[in-house]
Amino acid sequence: MTWRIGVDIGGTFTDAALVDEGSGAIGIAKTLTTPEDFGQGVVNALREAIEAYDVPPGDVSLLSHATTVVTNAILEEKGARTALIATRGFRDILELRRSSRSDLYDLFQDPPATLVPRHRRFEITERIDAQGDVVTPLADTEIDDLVEEIKSLDVDAVAVSLLFSFLNDTHEKALGERLRAALPDVSIFLSSEVLPEIREFERTSTTAVCAYVGPILDSYLSRLEEAVGSLDLPGLHIMGSAGGVVDVAEALRMPAAVVESGPAAGVIAAALVGNQINKNNLLSFDMGGTTAKAALIRDGYIETTAEYEVGGGEGSQNRWLHGTGHPIRVPVIDLAEVSAGGGSIAWIDPAGALRVGPRSAGAAPGPVCYGRGGTEPTVTDANLVLGYLDAGSLLGGRMSIDYDGAVRAFEKKIATPLGQTVPEAAAGVISIVNNNMADALRVVSVERGHDPREFGLIAFGGAGPLHAVALAEELDVPEVVIPPIPGGFSALGLVGTDIRRDYAKTHFAPLAGTEPAQLAALWDEMIESAKAMLRNTGVPEDQWVFQRSADLRYARQAYELNVPLEGERVDHGSLKKLVDGYHERHAQTYGHKNEAESVQIVTLRLTATGQLPNLPIRQKTTDGRDSFKANRMAWFSKTGNIETPVLNRDRFAAGSTIKGPAIIESLDSTIVIPPGWRGRVDARGFIRITRGEETQ
Repeated sequence: MTWRIGVDIGGTFTDAALVDEGSGAIGIAKTLTTPEDFGQGVVNALREAIEAYDVPPGDVSLLSHATTVVTNAILEEKGARTALIATRGFRDILELRRSSRSDLYDLFQDPPATLVPRHRRFEITERIDAQGDVVTPLADTEIDDLVEEIKSLDVDAVAVSLLFSFLNDTHEKALGERLRAALPDVSIFLSSEVLPEIREFERTSTTAVCAYVGPILDSYLSRLEEAVGSLDLPGLHIMGSAGGVVDVAEALRMPAAVVESGPAAGVIAAALVGNQINKNNLLSFDMGGTTAKAALIRDGYIETTAEYEVGGGEGSQNRWLHGTGHPIRVPVIDLAEVSAGGGSIAWIDPAGALRVGPRSAGAAPGPVCYGRGGTEPTVTDANLVLGYLDAGSLLGGRMSIDYDGAVRAFEKKIATPLGQTVPEAAAGVISIVNNNMADALRVVSVERGHDPREFGLIAFGGAGPLHAVALAEELDVPEVVIPPIPGGFSALGLVGTDIRRDYAKTHFAPLAGTEPAQLAALWDEMIESAKAMLRNTGVPEDQWVFQRSADLRYARQAYELNVPLEGERVDHGSLKKLVDGYHERHAQTYGHKNEAESVQIVTLRLTATGQLPNLPIRQKTTDGRDSFKANRMAWFSKTGNIETPVLNRDRFAAGSTIKGPAIIESLDSTIVIPPGWRGRVDARGFIRITRGEETQ
């Protein structure tokens, strides 16, 4: 047998998922996350997985990892000592930013702290104009002094972003060569290599982010590769923000492309499952220990965006609001994220209102019921008090539960101050957190012009299946899908994805007056770079796929929409379809279109994919006997406390039906089916939950 393994680090648990490429058999290993050294948790999960499923290291064909180390470095402002070199007169571009503010009515809002302080920002004499012509040659005589200044500051990385280098990179390349020769131990990032696109601030910011996190990522992956090597496993691959994995060398060349590595994996798995169950319109819902994330899959394609912001402290929880953080202009899955996870802490604000999050108990100490020192009630504790979770243990009996401790915490911190019973207080917490997560689902659906009633909801993460049906009720979603190993589902996405990298090149011109051959030549240039990358992956050439697209806009507009080019030929016919596609995309996004207005090209894009064999994903089923475990009292909004059957998912037979109320337990997650809903186990072992008697 040949196996793929994926490892995902969560706020509470680190998951390793295994899939046999031939049979589709899957396995999961869960270990506690180790915040003091994330790599140790990864190694622990890998070791447990290969031992539990008796996987010879030589039979592993792909090892993939989703990391949060880049995100954490930015959020915690613990990146590398970075210097920036800009065209003379432009050293302060990171400080000047755009005029956007996350809160238009907050006149005292401070911008995010600049990643590179002013004393480490330098200028050099040179100038290239908006046509790419050299106006002022690069001042070679200044470079030696510049190098000595940078040496004196003992920096770890240097970002170089010169004016209009995306049109003419000769000055950046010459400066980069001198810097790399003089500073061999310092990481050098050139904006013309990182992001050869229009918009000076965003290009500089993305390059600065790469420099700021590059050495941190390099150190982390070097240590992790060494640890993984001790297990005789194959070379590590890293999940990118837009989906798809790249090898370590490729990730280090473009660290900004893995900022959202962790959240992307779950959406990839959701799209994979949707394709296999013939349900191509899905809302992806991932709820773990710290956050909940929502994304949209339409017609089998994951919605992506070309720019987002990360970090910046207050307001940064919404990375799609301009002015909240540091812009990163790379393709990324369009995710909405809220601070709502199993570890989110319930508290009472000074006005006496019940609040949930954004603080989280995390892995240490964790919820009160984990018995690891937690004292503040969390969402997990609320689910336990309401009867949704086993009062004795979790993880198949491997983790004992302190039920009484959770009750006492709720009584002391929430119920008594509010004059409520403990169940009432716990129900209030669940209601608040469900409302917050429903808002995240609305962001990726209703606010993007999509009707949730036309989609199914695929729920995963350790806590996702607990809350999924309640969210479906709130949004009037007709069906909930619970995949195999929902608690380790994001890790499953790591083994079900392809090799992928995105390329871009700004080419500003009216589409109507542009010859197809000119655009074809630019795309071909990117394809040649992509082919060089794919040759190093070992993926056969007949599995290479190149998807062209373009960022387009109407004349006089400031921002663009991305539209894919249909087919493999670049001719007048395909460009006409590109224009038509833009009009339709504009209408869907903004509610109107203007077909009489000329359409402009801004940036050409290419997605290069090395396709790996499709993985058939299925949950093992049995004859259905002995699926009943016990009855216990559980609280539901429509009925209050009611005796509810508890079932063992691992004992279900294909075709089994489950009438709500019911609680379904497995090693990694718990599914709650409230009254008025029914579940059906399909031929692949997926649980499909619908309203009333409808189970199709």
